[in-house]
Parts: sequence; C-alpha cells; structure tokens
Amino acid sequence: MAEDERNKPLYMISVAAELTGMHPQTLRVYESKGLVNPKRSGGNTRLYSRADIERLELINQLTDEGINLAGVVRILDMKERAEERERENERLRTRVRELEDEVAEYKVQKKITALVPRGGSADPEQVLRGLLGGGI
Repeated sequence: MAEDERNKPLYMISVAAELTGMHPQTLRVYESKGLVNPKRSGGNTRLYSRADIERLELINQLTDEGINLAGVVRILDMKERAEERERENERLRTRVRELEDEVAEYKVQKKITALVPRGGSADPEQVLRGLLGGGI
C-alpha cells in the first residue's frame, strides 16, 4: 500500500475502536499521551488512517505483552528512527548506483578519448577495436 494511502484519514473513532478491539476512551488517552495523532475533520472529528490503525494494533500487542506505556513510547520512537534510517540508506544506495553509472560512463569516455588522435579524426574501426580489446 502506498504511503499516501496508508496516511489518508478515513475512520471515525468508533470504527477505529472496533478495528483495533479497543475502547474509544482508550484511543483518546493514547492520543493525549502522544502515542497516536489522528487527523481532524472540519467539524473536529478524529479521523484515523490505516497507519494509525496499524500503530494502535502494535500498541495493543505491546501492552498485551506486559510493556507499560512508557516502554511503548520508547519502542515506537526506536521503530520510527530505524524506519527513517532505512529510508535514508535506500536513498544513499540509489545515489551510489547513480554515481557508479556515471563513473562507468566517464571511464568509457576516457577510453574513447585516449583512442582518438589529437588534432585529427580517428578511424572508427580502430576506435571500436581499441574499446573491444582488438576483438573485431
């Protein structure tokens, strides 16, 4: 599911409570403690996204395992930081691939430049032979 779709505010508090198996008052408490931050409609109605529902399900799982809310806050913070690092790593991997492609292109250009005599035109067959290692 695309990130925009996951963050689209869709569910009123009663639906979010039903989807997560939590009481609406629990959702209000979690919001007041900053564990979840639903968007608001023009009429100030809480609207939960799919991402909010997933977060609430994780909170529910963690508290069911005996982790208190302070621990949940720390776990969620670490999870968010790890996800951000992974996104940054992916951006860096993409940039490295781009740079590797540029370096490969420069190397080809350097080979071509080395094969073309200065001040004159080169025999295309000779240039091609030089690039392919004399294999034609």
